[in-house]
This record gives sequence, structure tokens and C-alpha cells, in this order.
Amino acid sequence: MKSESQTNIFRSLFQGREDVFAIRWEKSGKSGYMPSYHYDPYHYRIHKSNGGTFQNYPHKTYLPLTNNEIQKHLNGIQQIGVYPLLQDNTSWFLVADFDKQNWKEEAVNFLNDCKEKNIPAVIFPKNRNI
Repeated sequence: MKSESQTNIFRSLFQGREDVFAIRWEKSGKSGYMPSYHYDPYHYRIHKSNGGTFQNYPHKTYLPLTNNEIQKHLNGIQQIGVYPLLQDNTSWFLVADFDKQNWKEEAVNFLNDCKEKNIPAVIFPKNRNI
């Protein structure tokens, strides 16, 4: 179980919208992220049997990003994402993804550019091979 201080560190690094978070899904060999919702599965099944889709299902509400959801993420129970673009069109952080062969060099250059501009930056490698 991750500690409250680790949850606070997560929140300080990844400040995003509090009213919604994304949850990772997998189906038929595909995967992605979508907003996490609260809904009544019984009513949704009725809606779906009448030709409706989840997209046009009106009785769903966003689940807020709580410490409990972050704890589940940190403990490996679920994979979540935060929405960095706030409702006032500002952001506390950005993410850059470097995929090419020279990703290490590009990431270090990006980090140095951020430091020159007094922008706090950190590298989190996906596979920890840095």
C-alpha cells in the first residue's frame, strides 16, 4: 500500500482536473484511455438494448480524481491518466514522448532546454532503462 505522502507527490507532479480522470481499457487486442464514469449498469443495458450507445447514454457522470483512485493506480490495481488541460485552458505540466533511436539524447536536450528557461522538468522512462 502506497503512503499518503506518495499520493501527495503524485498530485504535486501531475496537477490536472479534479472532476474527472481517465482509465485504461483493453478489448479485442486494442487499448486506450477513456474518462472514468459512474453509471447504473442495469439502466445502461436497457438503453443499449434499445439501440443506444455508451456515448449517447445520458445517465452517466464523471468520477472525480480522488486519493483512493490515485492509491489504486500507485498500487498497480488500475492504470489512470489525468487531464492536464484545466477548465480555464491552463496547465500545470506537459508530457513529451520520445520514441526514436536517439530518444535519450532528445530527452536530455529537452531537459536542458527546460532548465535554461527555469521550467521544472523530470524524465520518467517507460522501461526504466535510462
